[in-house]
Amino acid sequence: MDNINRINLIKEISEERNSKVICYICGDRKNVSIRIAPDIIPIFYDQLKTLNKNDKIDLILYTKGGDILTALRLVELIYEFTDNFSVIIPYKAYSSGTLICLGASEIVMGRMSELSPVDPNIISPFSTKENDLHNQLPINVEDVYSFISLAKDIVGLKTDESLMNMFLELTEYVHPLAAGSVYRTHALIRSIAKKLLLMHMEYQDEYKINEIINILTERLPSHNYMITRKEAKEDIKLPVTYCNQEFEKKIWNLYKIYEDDFKLNSPFIAEEAADDNGNFSVCSGIIETLNESNGYIFEGNLERSNMNITIMNQGWRNI
Repeated sequence: MDNINRINLIKEISEERNSKVICYICGDRKNVSIRIAPDIIPIFYDQLKTLNKNDKIDLILYTKGGDILTALRLVELIYEFTDNFSVIIPYKAYSSGTLICLGASEIVMGRMSELSPVDPNIISPFSTKENDLHNQLPINVEDVYSFISLAKDIVGLKTDESLMNMFLELTEYVHPLAAGSVYRTHALIRSIAKKLLLMHMEYQDEYKINEIINILTERLPSHNYMITRKEAKEDIKLPVTYCNQEFEKKIWNLYKIYEDDFKLNSPFIAEEAADDNGNFSVCSGIIETLNESNGYIFEGNLERSNMNITIMNQGWRNI
């Protein structure tokens, strides 16, 4: 891996921004992808505790999402070590990655930077009516709310009886407990988003805060909708800073090095990676500063006779 060039770019960015830079690359390589999860918190703590309280912290973030509670916990942890927190987005910061951005007083975006709605999918034992554990379907929070809005606003259902019949029809396809989970998750997302925004906004800005939350949780047309820096700044009113072309080139080059190092565009194929004994090891993500690098490692074994793959170990370690 191209550690020297990565470190040189991190150093340049740190000097230009007069900040301490932490890179969190949540790799999305097919077959070995990782997502934001609670196991990052001790790793961040170990790296943050080496900083001074007055240090400005820049988080360079790449992720397609993950656990929403971890997003809140991470931002809370970062603010234990600084009063000046920014997120730099070379490319993608989706879903719970967007939530992390809501906690920053500055979001640095280039022309390739993307945020997303924060309406995650829910998968539980009740995601199918028959509780078929092998065929669970993800339930998108906003799909359920959109169905209810369709019935009320477009179809024109108004009476208690018609709305009750509509709800009963919905529960023919969505388990009632899964529907309850949708409601709870929707409320949780809004609560987390508000807590994150209040870390750098005032209670007097409640209308603006609620507008941001409403847009990101309800008003965008698709969970896969990509929010550009222009829309983030002008329409959603997030604290976005447009980076200049020179700085954009640096953060994009850094992302491309990570992309190449972790082969994000190439599916992981165990047969190609395994040694003569069938053992393989692959790094799928990284949390990195100038002084320390922690990678997320999958270790496993391939039985070539039947092509059976066993993951023996996975987790964060110093690299």
